[in-house]
Amino acid sequence: MLIQNNVPLAPLTTLKVGGPAQYFVEAKTVAEVIEAVALGHSKNLPLFVLGGGSNLVISDAGWSGLVLRIAIPGMAERQEHGKIHFEVGAGEEWDNFVARAVARNCAGVECLSGIPGSVGGTPVQNVGAYGQEVADTIESVHALDLRENRERELSKDVCGFKYRTSIFNTTERGRFLILRVRYALQVGGTAHIAYADLKKHFFGWNEPPTLADTREAVRRIRASKGMLITPGDDNCRSAGSFFKNPVLSADSYEDLTKRATAKNLQVPSYPALDAQRKVSAAWLVEHSGFNRGYSAGRVGISSKHALAIVNRDQATASDVLALKDHIQQRVKDIWGIHLEPEPVFVGF
Repeated sequence: MLIQNNVPLAPLTTLKVGGPAQYFVEAKTVAEVIEAVALGHSKNLPLFVLGGGSNLVISDAGWSGLVLRIAIPGMAERQEHGKIHFEVGAGEEWDNFVARAVARNCAGVECLSGIPGSVGGTPVQNVGAYGQEVADTIESVHALDLRENRERELSKDVCGFKYRTSIFNTTERGRFLILRVRYALQVGGTAHIAYADLKKHFFGWNEPPTLADTREAVRRIRASKGMLITPGDDNCRSAGSFFKNPVLSADSYEDLTKRATAKNLQVPSYPALDAQRKVSAAWLVEHSGFNRGYSAGRVGISSKHALAIVNRDQATASDVLALKDHIQQRVKDIWGIHLEPEPVFVGF
């Protein structure tokens, strides 16, 4: 196991901001993960687990402790009862797994194509897009339990998946290190075409789109919004969607619609959890004065997607947070809604 000192973390993230790690270890086996954890304990070092570096904002001071990058590889599969069960190492790139699943004609993750990051990060925030989320297909999560100092297999029900949350980022934050994830996908299943962007893309097709068609369409749509890592596209220096779509109670939604009506606007929304309403965070941002392409010095809003805060030119984490705070305050003042950030904040 190689232990490095003072390793810059910004190049390991999609946003490209943040200071160095005091200690850095890349673990490619479960044994190396366990060894790295023991090292951290022996030196009394705070531990941060780094995956693919997406959906992440690291402070300018970096991390005064141990950064552990879990790079466990591997994709194994077995077929049972009409489904293929994939066991995937936490270090595998997520989109590589999606490509493999689609190539095997397995439905369930095709709409999650093009999302950056590693497999190990997907259960943490219950990653989702275009009407699918990983909770739909996760069978279990194999993790190292730091509290009990042993490996454990956590079933889907134990993981507590909800909209962009799980036990891994709420009630049990910091307890588990994800090593592998098991997914159960439907062999020969139909593509999930539920969101407006996909329906528009396939409008007029004579045949139902295949899984491969859907994957290609999702990647193309994500690229058009700057949400696909594309060399040379400055809009890609981001942490992805920076704010969650707020889920409102009936009273809060009524208040929002009244405010919109007073401005001769209509709020786009769709039925969400229970009797609540999920509202477009992008709409709220754009109708608070932050149009696509908005600039605030070294940071700004993507020219392709209103929810992406982008690093325009050697921005700092402080620059990013200043714009985040500004957006949140304006949305609160105009619409009475507090936008919750989606990325993980490290070292603040």
